[in-house]
Amino acid sequence: MGRGRCVVVKHPLASLAMGRSRWAQARWLVLAPHADDETLGAGALIVDAAARGRFAGVVFLTDGSGSHPHDGAAAKNRLVTTRRHEAAVALRRLAGVRQHKPVFLDWPDAQPFNAGDPAFEHAAQKLAALCVQRSVDAIAVTAAHEPHCDHEAACELAYATARRASRPVTIFEYMVWADRAPGPDFSALRTRVLPAGIRRGALNAHRSQLTPLLGDGFRLPEHQLKMNPFDVLYTRRSHGI
Repeated sequence: MGRGRCVVVKHPLASLAMGRSRWAQARWLVLAPHADDETLGAGALIVDAAARGRFAGVVFLTDGSGSHPHDGAAAKNRLVTTRRHEAAVALRRLAGVRQHKPVFLDWPDAQPFNAGDPAFEHAAQKLAALCVQRSVDAIAVTAAHEPHCDHEAACELAYATARRASRPVTIFEYMVWADRAPGPDFSALRTRVLPAGIRRGALNAHRSQLTPLLGDGFRLPEHQLKMNPFDVLYTRRSHGI
């Protein structure tokens, strides 16, 4: 799960507080490219939506097998299993125990499928059905301009899902690694401020990304651990907030 550099992101667009918008009553689904992106980019949204009974769960795009080198199927399975467990623990710390279990699409790390590929179309149809099943109004996903192919693919998949769902689903983009906000054709929505320590507690569940638990591999850089106490979500102005 190699990733690019990360800097503190400025949010130049004036943002509307979610509590003052019609999206306060929306049911939210979070689509995360990798386990830990849900906490880094949408942790405040998850806490807020869960507290209001408006959280529809998290879907993880990749299997996590690219974060560390592995030799053979057994080592790969251990890595994937570890990262799934970490994701589930982090989600419980954000949303509580009475929430939907995370959904894993198990795409290979850094090898995303393209629109038109059978695997991509199958994933879009699966998520569209999930949106109907869980009455999803909005999907939060990594922004299209994020500097990682899996983050870009997740965004493309979210928009494809919205087009296929048999109910209105609006896409909101969040940032993990981007160093700039989307362009002026987007509006910004700001979540409530998180109680102190909740997001960091959830991030600490991702031990494989923070410690040598599984040996040499990806490590979240120190500056990435300094997370805002709120999330900013971006949607196209044509969708309205």
